[in-house]
Amino acid sequence: MDKEPITVEGLEKIKKELKELKNIKRPKIIAAIAEARAHGDLKENAEYHAAKEEQAKIEGRVIEINDLIARANVIDVTKLEKKENVIFGSTVSVVDLGSSQKKTYKIVGKDEADIKKNYIYFKSPIGKSLIGKKKKEMISVSTPSGEKNFEIIDVKYI
Repeated sequence: MDKEPITVEGLEKIKKELKELKNIKRPKIIAAIAEARAHGDLKENAEYHAAKEEQAKIEGRVIEINDLIARANVIDVTKLEKKENVIFGSTVSVVDLGSSQKKTYKIVGKDEADIKKNYIYFKSPIGKSLIGKKKKEMISVSTPSGEKNFEIIDVKYI
């Protein structure tokens, strides 16, 4: 079992999701199954089958989160020795050399990645290109829209 790196915020987020699944969603689905059973014949009871399917999804996610928590390697970048290079958990500001557009990314684990928040998975193409690099270094990333070149303008450990 490989350890999975995760930020402190990411661990709190999945623990919160686990609590919601166990304390809110699981009891609701159990009640829905009981209600559907009360309607009689289960062979042609769409409500029952839908509720059982939802229960399977919830239980699968509970198992997945428990596994992730067991394998979690929590990394708190605020407590690490400050260096200049990009590491897991650091926040990186880059400028696209083609468009001069500035972006800021946070390098995170798989379950935390969210492109809308500019949280990128450390094993993604841009994440892999950034890890280990320093301020003022250039990186090149192969994207579906072609090769993109960036310059790292800042690295923060927040």
